[in-house]
Amino acid sequence: MSNYFVRTLREDPVDAEVDSHKLLVRAGYIRRAAPGIYTWTPLGLRTIRRVEQVVREEMDRIGALEVSFPGLLPREPYEATNRWEEFGSSLFKLQDRKGGDYLLAPTHEEMFTLLVKDFYSSYKDLPVVLYQIKEKYRDEARPRAGLIRGREFIMKDAYSFDLTAEGLEESYQAQRRAYQRIYSRLGLEYVICSAMAGAMGGSRSEEFIFPCAIGEDTFVRSEGGYAANVEAVTTIPPEPKDYSLLPAAIERETPGAHTMEEIVTYSNQHFPREDGREWTKADTLKAFMVTATYPDGKREVLLLAVPGDREIDMKRLEASLGAEVEMASEADLAPYPSIVPGFTGPTCAGPDHPDRKIDEDGNISGSPRCLLDPRIVEGTEWIAGAGKEDTHIYHLVAGRDFRADGFVEAAEVRDGDLAPDGSGQLQTARGIEIGHIFALGTKYAKALGLNVLDENGKSQVVTMGSYGIGVSRVMAAIAEEYHDEVGLKWPTNVAPFQAHVLVTGKDEELFVAAKSLGDELTAAGIDTLIDDRKRVSAGVKFKDAELLGMPWLVVVGRGLKSGNVEVRCRADGTRQEIPLDQAVEFVGAKVRSDLEDAFARAEKVVPASLAVTGSLANNGNQEE
Repeated sequence: MSNYFVRTLREDPVDAEVDSHKLLVRAGYIRRAAPGIYTWTPLGLRTIRRVEQVVREEMDRIGALEVSFPGLLPREPYEATNRWEEFGSSLFKLQDRKGGDYLLAPTHEEMFTLLVKDFYSSYKDLPVVLYQIKEKYRDEARPRAGLIRGREFIMKDAYSFDLTAEGLEESYQAQRRAYQRIYSRLGLEYVICSAMAGAMGGSRSEEFIFPCAIGEDTFVRSEGGYAANVEAVTTIPPEPKDYSLLPAAIERETPGAHTMEEIVTYSNQHFPREDGREWTKADTLKAFMVTATYPDGKREVLLLAVPGDREIDMKRLEASLGAEVEMASEADLAPYPSIVPGFTGPTCAGPDHPDRKIDEDGNISGSPRCLLDPRIVEGTEWIAGAGKEDTHIYHLVAGRDFRADGFVEAAEVRDGDLAPDGSGQLQTARGIEIGHIFALGTKYAKALGLNVLDENGKSQVVTMGSYGIGVSRVMAAIAEEYHDEVGLKWPTNVAPFQAHVLVTGKDEELFVAAKSLGDELTAAGIDTLIDDRKRVSAGVKFKDAELLGMPWLVVVGRGLKSGNVEVRCRADGTRQEIPLDQAVEFVGAKVRSDLEDAFARAEKVVPASLAVTGSLANNGNQEE
């Protein structure tokens, strides 16, 4: 280490919020260059390359072929797919000296598509799967957590090209199995969750989520096996109810009752229910006024109504609308006098509002669109704002007293909600998205003219799949999983060095022995780091070793007089005295065992024999 480029820090960086960020910076794996942008040191590069190696091996196993695209891309392909605008503010756009428009690649669907279009024209060329491991760039509004949410990040993206839906399904499943092997080899727990396709498009999408308390994603699971990103959860609506015997809606003064808690308290005090039950927040409707900005730049004010015992989940709302959403401002609401903050309900907007106007092109004005939670079905009875100060409507019945412009999945998902597939109650958890796979279909192929001739000589649009792994994020997830209060604890197949030789003492013979041992370990195929610093105390060396997190530590110190060294396992903290002349064999056996265990985990989940798809493995892509 006296000649290795590494410096450790004793204090956490001030901008670090999560353990992986703190430890990767303190241990000298990465350094902050700007918000969400990091420099990779030699240690960091060795580690990320290990992760990449696992990804490459499993991509190669299923017959995928590696390519590499530039990070600086022209505007035209992204305009053809409408993503020059759809990406919105997250896109890094720039111009060259001649005024030509370019972007820093946020993803490469268009470029993969065009490459295949340039090379292939016949069904005989398909299927093919291409992949790359490359930096991507997105102007994240709130970069956080080090490598978990950055503006520059390393990603593996792969794309399959097939002639038929059946072929796409085969390619999709091959990638799915490969992902299971990758995360199993890396020692990461994962949950495969149904997800929203979002701006990517396509008919099917699944996320691989690493359960972690600091994760940005919320997902749900049921005991019956259902799993989904919370954004993809659909609500099971209740059956419509007969409302013929319900009392007529009535306006009542409710002075000062602006919140759900206040209206419930006021109602129980002044308007007790005839059946003796207490009013609760579940009897009320909560109205939210939001503004949605769509990818094409269109902006609209919306009224959302959800049961009063639920909150709005903005991520779910954005996923449902396909738009960026924020709470409406006073200026946004100024054109709508029927919207009275604190006393707004579904009668204040929607298709039946007297101010609603629709022009010949179908554009709506005068009254915002009203969207309801799916639980607000015909015949359900509510308390809601009347659009007048200090006034609510009681016995307001959906379908009888108000209609909406549609329904939207916007309310929070809670523990105990029913899974949409009927597999039981949902439990929520947090996690980090470490992979995402999409059945894209023909969206990009159609837009960019990727057609091939089928066996009948007819032109047919190619169908595609997209498969991404956040490689740098995976490294951060591993750091989150494998650490303790003093430092990192890298799995052997990910660690930048598999062995760390540490000298304690000042005698020259210790350094000579450590150098010789390190050379022997290296010659035996074990990547070894030697801490040969002579003016550094043993205590500092041990602290650095714990912080750096190599799996096997060999201590050359006082025991050398007896011909022994000490071997420490970073994973479990065990220590063992080993004769020096047996150290290479001992450590080598431990390293090999660790690596074999990693493969065994993958084999248990998906045997290698099942990971290979015959169609890809046998395709030579030869022109005839």
